[in-house]
Amino acid sequence: MYKMEKSTSVLHLFTHTTRQSVGGGSSIRAAWRCPQCLRRTPQRRYASNPADNPDFVSLVDNPPTLVKTGRRHGYGIIVLALIPITAFALGSWQVQRLGWKTDLIARFEDRLVRPPLPLPPVVDPSAIKDFDYRRVYATGVFRHDQEMLIGPRIHDGKDGYLVVTPLERRFPGDVGKLRNNATVLVCRGWISKDKKRQQDRPEGLPQGEVTVQGLLREPWKKNFFTPDNHPETGSFYFPDVAQMAKLTGSQEVWIEETMKPDLLLAYDREAKGVPIGRPAEVNLRNNHTQYIATW
Repeated sequence: MYKMEKSTSVLHLFTHTTRQSVGGGSSIRAAWRCPQCLRRTPQRRYASNPADNPDFVSLVDNPPTLVKTGRRHGYGIIVLALIPITAFALGSWQVQRLGWKTDLIARFEDRLVRPPLPLPPVVDPSAIKDFDYRRVYATGVFRHDQEMLIGPRIHDGKDGYLVVTPLERRFPGDVGKLRNNATVLVCRGWISKDKKRQQDRPEGLPQGEVTVQGLLREPWKKNFFTPDNHPETGSFYFPDVAQMAKLTGSQEVWIEETMKPDLLLAYDREAKGVPIGRPAEVNLRNNHTQYIATW
């Protein structure tokens, strides 16, 4: 009897019993349980609710420990710190440029609405800056034999040239003679490429005394990518006022002839080879607002 009870207790500890009928009787079958699985059994009760587990440790009760590695920050952190500082500086600079360009355009537009001035016989080149975009008029004779073509220049998607012709002027008291150093350079406008030769555009070569009205402009500044002019071969890629004045014996005065914007008139001039003058308006770009938003 003792032996039976001892064996039964051992069986309850390490097995579970099932009864099944075998030939009208019953028998007990023991199923083995892994001791490792038995040890995991109590933990499964807390899987659905970790707060009921007495072994649960919160990060609040046990905060992480910072470990100092001893490594210093490299140049990358310095570059990242300079990016917002640089952007702020460039944005502030563009704000100043916007104010300067707005005032400049307003000053030029004010000059455009004023009546044109007669161009004096001799013009001081250093004073032209104070009269930039000022409407002027001058009377004289075109020197077509000294004509210069600047190109290529695109107009409405077509290739062509800017026609620059010296204007020799006469004044009362000269007794029909041309005063020395009274000649100025006049940019008459654009012609198409097929009208490059003068014999193909006789109507674009006015003879006798003419009066030209246009804008007095500062000398142009050469772009870094623009090639140099070659006056010896008649190749001009940008208007170098000083160079052209020296070549033709003119003053360093640049006048851009103007005309009223008229599409039909422009088509008629293009067909006849008459230069198409520019409209009397300020053509300065003002993109500083976009630059401010970019930075």
